[in-house]
Amino acid sequence: MPKTAIVVGGSGLIGNLLIQALLQDETYSSVRALVRKPLAIQHPKLTNLVLRFDDENALQIALTGDVVFCCVGTTIKKAGSQAAFRAVDRDLPLKCAAVAHKNGVAHFQLVSAVGAKASSSNFYLRTKGETENGLRKIGFESLYFLRPSFLIGSRSEVRVGEQLAALFAPLMRIFPKKYRPVKAATVARKMIELDKNPQPGVHAIEGFDD
Repeated sequence: MPKTAIVVGGSGLIGNLLIQALLQDETYSSVRALVRKPLAIQHPKLTNLVLRFDDENALQIALTGDVVFCCVGTTIKKAGSQAAFRAVDRDLPLKCAAVAHKNGVAHFQLVSAVGAKASSSNFYLRTKGETENGLRKIGFESLYFLRPSFLIGSRSEVRVGEQLAALFAPLMRIFPKKYRPVKAATVARKMIELDKNPQPGVHAIEGFDD
């Protein structure tokens, strides 16, 4: 049966590429993008659901379908504070997940980060780990954490670390695969691949092949 995919964070690097790929895939008859501002993409299968993520009623209506792909993410610099960063990278995914599960969504995927661990001394990785732990408790039939390292792709914002990683990517081939820079499009393709044959339980995906 054709699927309805829900994408949270469709304006970001991975989310945007994911939506484009979903729209071209016959497995998905409908793509619902939960966004604060309308996306530039237009397609008969795409529904731009412009909402405030603190609007519980709007989330209840929007988070209905077969799978949630959560691609939200920011930086502390952009968020302005650690509290604001947590609100985006931890609280928002957990809120959406709880509502989606209540609505009967069985499958959830989160773009996390390599090294994510709730006990990490690094604030960024600790927050990602806290998000993963919170999602584990919700009870999805299948739950995937995709943990890329530095992303390669065209962003509207400048992230110096990612730019340097892309520049030195050939030299970083000596690193273990999970720490190597990865194309954002590769992560998006992997998400769709996993959803076409979702396995029960919780799975962490590290290391990506182009």
